[in-house]
Amino acid sequence: MRAHILGRGRVISVSLLATTALLATGAVTPTPAHAAGGTLTVDVSAPFKPVTRTAAGGLYALKDAATPPDDSLLRALRPHTHTQPAPGVQQKPNGQPAGGDALVVADKAGRTGAGQIVRMPDIYPDFPYKWVSWNDWLGKVNTMIDKRLAATGASNIRGWELWNEPDWTWSSAAGSFHDGWARTFKAVRAKDALTPIVGPSDASYDSARMRSFLTASKASGTVPDVICWHELIARPELIAAHVADYRAIEASLGITPRPISVNEYAAPEEIDVPGRVSSYISKLERARVWSADRAFWYEYGTFNGLLTTSSYRPTASYWLYKWYGDMSGNMVTTTPSSLTGLGGFASYDATRKAVDVVFGNEAGTNTVNVSGLSALGSSVKVTLRSTPNSGRGTAVSAPTTLSTTTRTVSNGAVSVSVPDMDAGAAYQLTITPAGATADYQHRYEAENAAVFRAQNLSSSSASNGGYVGRIDNSGDPRTDSYVDFVVNVPTAREYRMSIGYANGTGAVATQGLAYNGSAWSTVDYPATAGWGTFGSTVSRTVTLKAGYNVIRLAKGSPFFPGGTGYVELDYIQLD
Repeated sequence: MRAHILGRGRVISVSLLATTALLATGAVTPTPAHAAGGTLTVDVSAPFKPVTRTAAGGLYALKDAATPPDDSLLRALRPHTHTQPAPGVQQKPNGQPAGGDALVVADKAGRTGAGQIVRMPDIYPDFPYKWVSWNDWLGKVNTMIDKRLAATGASNIRGWELWNEPDWTWSSAAGSFHDGWARTFKAVRAKDALTPIVGPSDASYDSARMRSFLTASKASGTVPDVICWHELIARPELIAAHVADYRAIEASLGITPRPISVNEYAAPEEIDVPGRVSSYISKLERARVWSADRAFWYEYGTFNGLLTTSSYRPTASYWLYKWYGDMSGNMVTTTPSSLTGLGGFASYDATRKAVDVVFGNEAGTNTVNVSGLSALGSSVKVTLRSTPNSGRGTAVSAPTTLSTTTRTVSNGAVSVSVPDMDAGAAYQLTITPAGATADYQHRYEAENAAVFRAQNLSSSSASNGGYVGRIDNSGDPRTDSYVDFVVNVPTAREYRMSIGYANGTGAVATQGLAYNGSAWSTVDYPATAGWGTFGSTVSRTVTLKAGYNVIRLAKGSPFFPGGTGYVELDYIQLD
């Protein structure tokens, strides 16, 4: 979060003022004006990672345990990880009452499948933070950790963020940031040896500063488990270079590769422009960032502008993230004709034979070329939709369907010309076999679900090539291993749920099953041919409500005593 200058309907980051000055002097080159005629190339035959919805998180996305009142609005987005204020939060962003306490909203986040990173310095009321003393800070650190350890029902805390934007908020009265980082890291580890630590969380990426930080933290034994920085200077085209530079520094210092969290992205003038934000998402996905959050510029409770403030109805930006949430299978390679104009991201679900492409950030007539479609047959149904650039205050009831056509597949490819694009709007292209019967999604891949303390892996025998393994932990909410499937069904009824799995233990293993807050039951998994070898299934009956539901399969989870043995999960299927 930044310090803010408030005007009528306008919020400007003080940390961005330096960027403005650089723009004025020419030290940073403004993004060129858009020119029509861009091309986005999508290669369905070139998957590069499972769909995990990397960028579907928000800084201070949640206000309290009840806002917004309808969980289904958030479940539809399948959020990945939010960054929320510390337990006992005193921070008052934009003069609003303190809110968003990570432990207060933990259940709300969990009901939508979201994890949380806890921003510790938000225990202070002012921003920039007003340093008091080391005794004061370390006392607050101890109190925050004690509150978290007492919250045994909260299992979705993914990390402690030790500080926020130290490149301009760290006080010289506290000494050097490197020494302060090490001191705080060791204080956290003295009380909590299990929860990952996140940092340094600079306001922008700086290569020299990152190298200096990593060198110092390696020497002190305090390298963060998750590396974090922010992308707020309205230059999403730099994300790939930043990630590549970080990876090079990491390797040169002999540091084991860390997940990357960009837990604030998009400037104030961008955050409510769907076309512009689609450019951020595409670049964060291609860079294989682990998690990323929409920046917080305005008010609590709206998922940073995805819902209106008055009645919590979807805005135009909501539908961009709804399209993102609907993706399944694998992310596939997209190649734009330039890094600053037309951009997009795409997925392919081989089981459903469904291609989804989301794109924008360009005006006029542009082209989307999609190859690798041979498995869909000789002709395909192509549907084009849009969501407008109408801002955060306007409710949008649904995207607009611009066209539905049948296209002949030539050499495994189709080319779609999209006329009259608005650079601020976002667009969705869906491609399915022509003549296919419309139906609800039956199969949900484990690697597309919300995965906690387990690992996405690959196997040629797995559905869509991926599965979740190392679901190994139980007995502590900080390390419990489980998988949350957010599913959408058309009617309230009993469903037969088939679970694709592998169990190489040689004996029956068990996991817990719960859904929508139901009581726990146990799933038995007979032994199979071996680890990473799939084809076996077990079945259970689940009673689901119409719309969105959350189904959890767990080795460990709050209020569940723990499974036995070990199981790898391939998918669930609802019939």
